[in-house]
Amino acid sequence: MTIAIMQPYIFPYIGYFQLINAVDKFIIYDDVNFINKGWINRNNILIGGKAHMITIPLKDASQNKLILEVELARHEQWQKKLLKTIQQSYQKAPGYQKVFELIEEIVNLEVETINELTIYALQKTCAYMGIGTEIVPSSTIYNNKHLKGQDRILDICKQEQANHYINPIGGVELYDKGKFENEGIRLDFIKSISSPYPQFKNAFVPWLSVIDVLMFNGPEEIRKQLEAYELI
Repeated sequence: MTIAIMQPYIFPYIGYFQLINAVDKFIIYDDVNFINKGWINRNNILIGGKAHMITIPLKDASQNKLILEVELARHEQWQKKLLKTIQQSYQKAPGYQKVFELIEEIVNLEVETINELTIYALQKTCAYMGIGTEIVPSSTIYNNKHLKGQDRILDICKQEQANHYINPIGGVELYDKGKFENEGIRLDFIKSISSPYPQFKNAFVPWLSVIDVLMFNGPEEIRKQLEAYELI
């Protein structure tokens, strides 16, 4: 059993989906504190050949709240504005029609929290990309909020009887391979490899939202993108 654990991000970059695709079960870490100015409710798309931040507005977001407690802003204008921005930016992209329908369905979902929206978005996007990994919110199962950091991750691994845990490369300084090995768990870090693709006639801008990947790549190219990484 190979697992990964990550906070929920909205329309994250391809590396997030590489991680989901690399494991048997993906745990959405939604019962930890919200991070202001993180990637939970925002990401970058391509506008005018450059990275441009899109943001889903939230109500009273605070690092004193758990991610699953943070509510979406209670007005509809942001949905219309976001969809119009994406439409104007990508309407001439080869994958626009199907991908925009997917995004429109996600953005217009009637839910209360950013967590619900993000989980739905991840599930729908994974299905579109052909990723069959099971996705589970941490808040629904593990009952271990009293643990912190590496100890909590290890506890989830044990509860899942996992023998392999994969973490994003940014966690190299946070996790101790020796401690995982002592528990009979292999620890690897996933490092994405940039795989340029045509973005209209612009110079390639890497690591944008998965929206960009889907707009410019067909199923075969998407599979190649999902496999463009190494484990360290």
